[in-house]
Amino acid sequence: MNILIVGGAGYVGGGIVDNLKNKHNVTVYDSLIYEESYRKDVNFIYGDIREKDKLLPLFDQNDAVIWLAALVGDGACSINPDLTFEINSESVKFLAQNFKKRIIFLSTCSVYGAQDGLLDEESSINPLSEYASSKIQAEEYLKDTNSVIFRLGTLFGISDEFSRIRLDLVVNILVTKALTDEKLTVFGGEQWRPLLHVNDVANAIENVLEKDIKGVYNLHHKNYKIIDIAEAIVEKIPSAKIETTPMKFQDSRNYQVSSEKLFKATGFEALIDLKTGINEIYDLIANDRIKNVNHKRYSNQNFLEEYGIS
Repeated sequence: MNILIVGGAGYVGGGIVDNLKNKHNVTVYDSLIYEESYRKDVNFIYGDIREKDKLLPLFDQNDAVIWLAALVGDGACSINPDLTFEINSESVKFLAQNFKKRIIFLSTCSVYGAQDGLLDEESSINPLSEYASSKIQAEEYLKDTNSVIFRLGTLFGISDEFSRIRLDLVVNILVTKALTDEKLTVFGGEQWRPLLHVNDVANAIENVLEKDIKGVYNLHHKNYKIIDIAEAIVEKIPSAKIETTPMKFQDSRNYQVSSEKLFKATGFEALIDLKTGINEIYDLIANDRIKNVNHKRYSNQNFLEEYGIS
């Protein structure tokens, strides 16, 4: 199977490429926003998703497109909302209009916003950011296509040996702060997040790629309160102390989700647990494998505020 992975050089793409490269003919298309090079032994094409003339012949040559390319995160997407919708939504409209074969698309559970109860794919949406709103628009463009849309939980962990680690995700940054500052600052703490190891995204995609299903599916491992995540980290790093402060008003997301629909349709469930992700980040930071954990490249928002994208 010929598979085009658009945005495949990033944090999520690392594990996906590793899962698929030995079984399929994989091509990675990426603009390397956060990277200086791409070193995996697969076909690579440097390009922007707005370069339509580059993408059209690739659509013809491939049986499936895994579309990862996006501006990701509430803060990163708030910097330039018009650009966010151009990249996250309008590029997907172009995909839907010009590629009629298999599509795997990554959306976000952030579309649920702040709601009580266990949310499934039929629950109402309540976007609280440009990021969530742009993903909802993209989902709309894909609704009549042969696509599986994964609404991802909050990611954590390490994807592969090459891709940039993200240290702006709640688990990853709290482990880092516990080691470097010996304290974890928790804003609020009672808000819920559906956690998902980054490589369970890859495992889910591999599972559904050739199955006869389509539509929207939540994808997560387990729902956690932020304070419970912090306490799990302190179990690993007893020298760290938890400090709680009032929740930042900018991030009022609070939701729990169910991924039962995906399990019933495919038998797949995310299995990589929180402890595994904590250990991965611990080993990375504790063994000084990152020169400067505060470098802007490890945060989507900080990097884009400093260097921008046009």
